[in-house]
Amino acid sequence: MAKIDKNAARKKRHFRIRKKISGTAERPRLNVFKSNKYFYAQVIDDTTGNTIVSASSLEKELKSVCNSHCNIETAKKVGELIAKRAKEKGLASVVFDRGGYIYHGKIKAFADSAREAGLEF
Repeated sequence: MAKIDKNAARKKRHFRIRKKISGTAERPRLNVFKSNKYFYAQVIDDTTGNTIVSASSLEKELKSVCNSHCNIETAKKVGELIAKRAKEKGLASVVFDRGGYIYHGKIKAFADSAREAGLEF
């Protein structure tokens, strides 16, 4: 039997998704990445290739609140923070790029908290 590489399968899914999803200046792409320890999110304008806003569980303001590693509560806090920063930059709606991850658990919690904080996608 061949060994299944989950990350390689995720990257394949992400590539397939990225062929269809692109962010613009009016509606940038909200990208998500999670590792075993941390959770990252970026709002990216694909026309210029610039990251407009970013947030992660590594930041000082979240490390004090989220004392454990990447879990659902951490994903919720990162979602609230990225939505707050995007609203400060004048962004109301984004295109959600789940990064090849299944829309379940941490990814779903992140998306729900970002929506509750005011982002539209």
